[in-house]
Amino acid sequence: MIRAGRRERVQSVAGLAQALGVSVGTLRNNRPYAAADFPEPVSSPKAQTLLWDEEQTAAYFAGEPVPALPADEDDEDLLDRHEAAQELNVGVSAWNTYKRDPAVADHLVVVAGVEHWPRGAVRRFRDSRPGRGVRHGSGRPRGSGDMVPRDQILLRTEELLDADPALTAAAVVEQLGVAMTTAMKSLAVLRGRRIADLLERDPHLDLQLAAERLGYPQIARRRAMAAAEAELRMREVRPYVQAVADALAEDGLAETAEVEVVELEGGALAAAVRLAPGRAAVPALVWDERYGWRTATSRRHPIGRDTGARPAGEGVHYLAPALRPEPARVPALLRGLGS
Repeated sequence: MIRAGRRERVQSVAGLAQALGVSVGTLRNNRPYAAADFPEPVSSPKAQTLLWDEEQTAAYFAGEPVPALPADEDDEDLLDRHEAAQELNVGVSAWNTYKRDPAVADHLVVVAGVEHWPRGAVRRFRDSRPGRGVRHGSGRPRGSGDMVPRDQILLRTEELLDADPALTAAAVVEQLGVAMTTAMKSLAVLRGRRIADLLERDPHLDLQLAAERLGYPQIARRRAMAAAEAELRMREVRPYVQAVADALAEDGLAETAEVEVVELEGGALAAAVRLAPGRAAVPALVWDERYGWRTATSRRHPIGRDTGARPAGEGVHYLAPALRPEPARVPALLRGLGS
């Protein structure tokens, strides 16, 4: 975590390389931060982007004693998504839903391209969440239309699922006033994420056993297990696409940002990296597990609609035949399109 008042001292890999007067590539090859006595990152152990405290690294390289960081918790400590999830005692996938709530979203702080939230805001959100006293029969009338904003549906469904693992789609419809198909899809996605969380903690389980342990009813398990399989696939490819995004940022072609992997209508996985205006000839790059990396013609909606056919047309160019070229090669492949 980033301790209160130390946001301006946060140092990324790029900042560390700049301080040492070397390239990011050289720094990654030499890996000085892998030394046993190097200061611990302020990023969480599971974070994809390493961050350090600049005062500590400067002291280390100067051969001076490394100053200790404040030990006491503070409401202004900045937590990344792993730490925020731990504060709520939920999986990261659940936090990715909760962070859309205005009570959390309004406090978002991006440091070195990584999303963080003040500890106090996370705790206030935790303390305001409904407990197991939620009653599913006392909600909104059926047929009253969408009474919850679309970007809040997963969050509100998650709260109901927290209170009752055997929650039915009919109860979600009654409580939230959404369509039955929306309720069924939301429940499947959320249950799938929780199954994936449990499997990561206990790899000896299979999908069926994980669903049983979580208390999901038999009738809901098939959809939940299919969603879990998709979630696990997304988690497997996310480090790769994030590494490409980081390589593009290090080359000045994109801003540092966390990349989201999505499942398309046809079931394929895709991800988009929006490029820095004025630094790249195209607005974005898209990775599709079926076709590899390609350029996109839109920055706002780079992935576009999945038609089942290989995207083609003006402005669409594929960077390489390989589906997963080495991340460090992608910036050169992108620049090579204009040569």
